Amino acid sequence: MNPLRQLASQTAIYGLSSIVGRLLNYLLVPLHTRVFNPEQFGVVTEMYSYVAFLLIVLTYGFETAFFRFAREQSDKEKVFSTSLISLLVSSLIFFLTAWIFSPQIASWIDYPNQSQYITWFALILATDAVTAIPFARLRLDNRPLRFASIRLINIGINIVLNLFWLVACPMWAENAIADHWIWLVYNPEIGVGYVFLANLFASVATFLLMVPDMLKMHFSFDKPLWNKMISYGLPLLVGGLAGITNEMFSRVSMKYQLPEDVAMHELGIFGACYKVAILMTIFIQTFRFAAEPFFFSRSKDKNAPVLYATVMHWFIITCSLIYLGVMLFMDIVQNFVGKDFREGLVVVPILLMANLFLGVFYNLSIWFKLNDKTGLGAWMAVGGALLTVGLNYFLIPAYGYVGASWVTFVVYLLMMLVSYVLGQKFYPIPYDLKRCIGYPAGVALVVWGFSQVSIAEGWLSWVLKAMICLMFITFVWAIEVYKKRLPSSRGQA
Repeated sequence: MNPLRQLASQTAIYGLSSIVGRLLNYLLVPLHTRVFNPEQFGVVTEMYSYVAFLLIVLTYGFETAFFRFAREQSDKEKVFSTSLISLLVSSLIFFLTAWIFSPQIASWIDYPNQSQYITWFALILATDAVTAIPFARLRLDNRPLRFASIRLINIGINIVLNLFWLVACPMWAENAIADHWIWLVYNPEIGVGYVFLANLFASVATFLLMVPDMLKMHFSFDKPLWNKMISYGLPLLVGGLAGITNEMFSRVSMKYQLPEDVAMHELGIFGACYKVAILMTIFIQTFRFAAEPFFFSRSKDKNAPVLYATVMHWFIITCSLIYLGVMLFMDIVQNFVGKDFREGLVVVPILLMANLFLGVFYNLSIWFKLNDKTGLGAWMAVGGALLTVGLNYFLIPAYGYVGASWVTFVVYLLMMLVSYVLGQKFYPIPYDLKRCIGYPAGVALVVWGFSQVSIAEGWLSWVLKAMICLMFITFVWAIEVYKKRLPSSRGQA
């Protein structure tokens, strides 16, 4: 099969669980932003910010290390077993520690009466960390259908329980339909805690579904192999922590940098509007699921650099189309958050473009992963993290979540540029810079121009916006496909 078609087909199947799944989870945003006020949603945003940091720590780069060493080791089962045992032990230690010290941890993050949150999230994190390797094994073995089915089951359980606890139970309790049994499964005082409980049940179910895959392996722990994997993975851990700092630090620090009477309100609005911008991230994550094992498997091909450049090219085209569609149809997209949250939609174009830069950075990162220069990758991420912390220190107190959004934009842009320069030195790839820059810049210009025109919202406006998107697709087809079919274009790049 043509390698690009193989990557596209696997991206599409992984997209069943990632794009469709994320969209289903995305549909929880209108629920949460209507059930909870900005201050309550700020609690959800804050807690999941901590989760993002801790999940990086608990997997400590072993997912990528698994791909790296499974590619070279003749005994892939040994790599799988060593990785899984390592994560099982470390996750168990983490859970027990968090459980024992949950009251102290809850007080430390200013939730002294909610120590159960700590226990719930500790179990969520432990199960998610352990299942990272079985999921990676499914990707390595090209089993995207099983990967997708388990992911969708996880998402389905999460959504159903959210609807049950946040919609059905309050309605039944208010109308006295369920008599006394409702109080056995529902307590209104738990509130936002039901969002966390739904996640907990979904994560445990996923772990149980993965148990058969874990039990099939021959349990053996290869310490020399583990030493190599940990040496490879630790720089990725540092880079991962730095990367998540770029994304999440503003949400963690906003609570402490803004006045107490507005902090959680601003945090809630920022978290909700970030969900609108995350449409770009949905595609990027889906692409990464398929791309990482694909890039490693093609690394020995003599035409690999050209292939990587072509992948980057079409990746940017797709992201540009997503940016264009989301921004033009913002009058529809805005309905995914409650009215109390829409004042923050001004940050969506900033965050969309920032996420595009981040996606390009992920594509560029192949140079340090293939050359075992993960340390340089870590240093880039650390530099970005330090810049994030410094800029947020000045901009959040002055501009709130708008300042945090511009910090994300600037940091991801600089990381992308630095990675490109270093990548061309250590692993040159013939990227078409004119088009890679031209497409995002072009759609941003189109969106800005359209915003300057006064057109009444309605079906006529939507038709015009759809025509603009169609014109972009036609333009890309003319440049990328039709032109190359012309006799005069044959043999040219």
